This record gives sequence, C-alpha cells and structure tokens, in this order.
Amino acid sequence: MTQTMQLSKVKEHRGLSLRLATATTYKLMGTAVAGLLLLGACASAPQPPTADLQAAEMAIANAERARVADYASVELSEARDKLTAARSAVQEEQMSRAQRLAQQARVDAELASARAEVAKARVVNEQMQKGTDTLKQEMQRTTGDR
Repeated sequence: MTQTMQLSKVKEHRGLSLRLATATTYKLMGTAVAGLLLLGACASAPQPPTADLQAAEMAIANAERARVADYASVELSEARDKLTAARSAVQEEQMSRAQRLAQQARVDAELASARAEVAKARVVNEQMQKGTDTLKQEMQRTTGDR
C-alpha cells in the first residue's frame, strides 16, 4: 500500500512537472512571437525604387530623342503619366506602387519606341516599293520602245 501511495505521488509529481514544462514552453513561444512582431513593426520603411525610376526616365528620354512622339505619342504620353504617378507614390511612401508604376512607365516608353520603329520601317518599305514600281515602269517603257 505504501508503494502504491508513493507510486501515486510520483505520477502526480510527473504530471505536475509536465504541465509546468508545457506552460513554460508556451510562454517562451509567445515571447518569441511577440518579439518577432515587434521587430517587424520597427523595421525601416521600404526604400524608393530609384533604379526603376531611373530606367523609366532613361527609356522616356531615349524615346524623345528618337522622335517617337511623331509615331507613338499615345504610348509615350502614358509613359510620362505613369512616371509622374510613380514619383507621387514615392512622395506618399507607397513604394511597391511606385515600383510597379515606374516599371510600367519604362515598358510603355519601350513600346512607344518599338511602335515608332515599326512605323518608320513601314515608311521606308513604302518608299522602296514605290521606287521599285517606278523602275519596273521605266524598264517596261524602255523595252517597249525597241
């Protein structure tokens, strides 16, 4: 009987120890999670997307130098508007929005450049076609005279 009481006390002691260990573990985990949340809250604000803004500015400047506005003014205008919106988003500390807009501005400027190149190529192609047609007519006229 004494052994049964002692065994019962040992089991009770182990159960109490296990409950205390579990409670301590939960407290440590809670403290760790709270610490991580505090670190996340104290993290510095995201940096402005300067590389994306510069890339957009360069793409727009290149398009303007290539006189893209003569052929793709809508796309170039959209690129300028998005770059302006990106700069405003930086001022409002909305860095992810600013980055997205800057990237879109760059792509729009590149699209404007590509469309202008296509339009210029069409003009050259049409001129070459007219020249070829003129040469063909001259050849037929010359051949017909003999």
